Amino acid sequence: MLSAILAVTLIVADLSAAEQAYVDWLDYRIVDRGTLDAAQAAGWDATQAEGRRYVLLQPASGAHTYLRLVQSPNTPGYASMRNHGWNSNEILVQDPVALAAKFKSGNAPFRVVGEPRPLSMSPSVIAMQAVGPAGELNYFTRIPPEGTSFLKASAQSFVDRTFIVVLGGPSMAAMIAFYRDTLGLVVTEPAPAKVNVLQQAWGVGPEATIPLAIAKVSDRFLIELDGYDAHATPRPQRPGDLPPGMAMVSFEAQNLDAKPLPWLVTPRVRNDAPYAGRRAGVLRGAAGELVELVETQRTDK
Repeated sequence: MLSAILAVTLIVADLSAAEQAYVDWLDYRIVDRGTLDAAQAAGWDATQAEGRRYVLLQPASGAHTYLRLVQSPNTPGYASMRNHGWNSNEILVQDPVALAAKFKSGNAPFRVVGEPRPLSMSPSVIAMQAVGPAGELNYFTRIPPEGTSFLKASAQSFVDRTFIVVLGGPSMAAMIAFYRDTLGLVVTEPAPAKVNVLQQAWGVGPEATIPLAIAKVSDRFLIELDGYDAHATPRPQRPGDLPPGMAMVSFEAQNLDAKPLPWLVTPRVRNDAPYAGRRAGVLRGAAGELVELVETQRTDK
């Protein structure tokens, strides 16, 4: 059903600073900006977000996978990697080593928390992690031009688009059921994995592992499912507002009427960018995450 990641929505306390960080340091460009009106806020079941300023950013490659920044006050009790829900955004880059050096060479708004290193399971893939201006965790990853056995994607600009989003929740079985049974994705069996940034955030030893599974959206996009233990708690959220941090991920999907879905917001036509007159609806996933589906094509037409 899902075919691509369309947008990652990030909540920031200082919109100008966050916008400048992604534009100046990652070469993103502004494609839309404005103030959320009542219809936009209601489309996310977030009426309290009406009147908030936002900006929509596109990578230098021109890929139609966007980063949407929405200004909102900080939410007490929220901590990146210590709450359930969407927790990190993985972005394709051509050279993580050079990008890490760039971050370290000046007063960068991105702080390297994981040095560039090859993945143990796929040494041709090099990844590093950095915390951004709003406390968000970004992975910056090089996939070789030929791709890997599981993923056929590589950066078309020095810093390109999101290709993996990472979800953390207390029940791996529930997360797998949602993305496999409700949304129709192929999901791998969970396997124990060491995640350095979680070990650091949770204050556990380097041998600690979590269960990790992969939901395949396409050859170009994946969802990583991380099983969180008692070190993480439900994400605090003000009533009627967007969740703090990485608030929502928007996916393109074919035929929103193909099967009954547990809609939080039923599909409606959205004319603001990047919807361009397409229908979009919102679900709440098994870890409390917001999942927006944007229709690409209806087979009943």
